[in-house]
Amino acid sequence: MKNRVKELRTIANITQQQLSDLVSVSSRTIISLEKGQYNPSIMLAYKIACVFNTTIEKLYCLKENLKNEEKNI
Repeated sequence: MKNRVKELRTIANITQQQLSDLVSVSSRTIISLEKGQYNPSIMLAYKIACVFNTTIEKLYCLKENLKNEEKNI
């Protein structure tokens, strides 16, 4: 699933380790999220969205991902 985690983390000038500490997960989880290899729980998505002062919908490009999913059906 496409997301903006890396983009927002870079803008905020924080490391993967710092983000992982803020949301209480491993840095490996953040790496996997940024690569689109892992879909987080709703609670983790919420925590990350709060760190970047955005919504889950915007963080995870939900409208764009929905359109892409519908194209594949």
